[in-house]
Amino acid sequence: MKKPAADRILMFLKMRGEATSLLISKELAITKEGARKHLLNLANEGLIKSLAKSEGVGRPSTYYTLTEKGLSQFPDSHADVTVQILKSVKNLLGENALDLLINDREKKTYERYEKALVNAESLEERLEVLVKARSEEGYMAEWTKEGADYFLIENHCPICAAATECQGFCRAELSNFQNLIGKNYQVERVNHILSGGQRCVYRISG
Repeated sequence: MKKPAADRILMFLKMRGEATSLLISKELAITKEGARKHLLNLANEGLIKSLAKSEGVGRPSTYYTLTEKGLSQFPDSHADVTVQILKSVKNLLGENALDLLINDREKKTYERYEKALVNAESLEERLEVLVKARSEEGYMAEWTKEGADYFLIENHCPICAAATECQGFCRAELSNFQNLIGKNYQVERVNHILSGGQRCVYRISG
């Protein structure tokens, strides 16, 4: 069953970060007036906000992006319970126990991805496998290429609350990506949800 246009707009803005009404109308295959009507309703509900951007000569373009309320439509997986468990581990067993927990998760995640990558030879094949695996886990992942660099993009973080409580999760994920992509490439996180970014972006360069 096709999702309502408003839900598709929210999903598109989550994936893109920001977009104009024209781009949204083209993506959703609806009229510009229809897109504006949905955007107005979403803004009135406090789910999106608009900002004007000057793009050279002419009037500034209006871009739309999700508000905090809009972002909350894409919740963490069992966020409250996870944070409570992490706090309990930290309080009862100490930082070292928390590090052991993260290291164990990192190891199991690496082994699962490594198994999935066994037949992937090229970098693009490896990225396809990783994007599929990460999307199945709720990260809304994709990859692009710009010039000589590749970018692994995660539009959502299903463990954001846990990562906010303990950023060791983010360090572990970056380490895993570096090891899985291979020594011939450098993997650098250039955008980070926990640092205020709309999404997490990893640049892969040779």
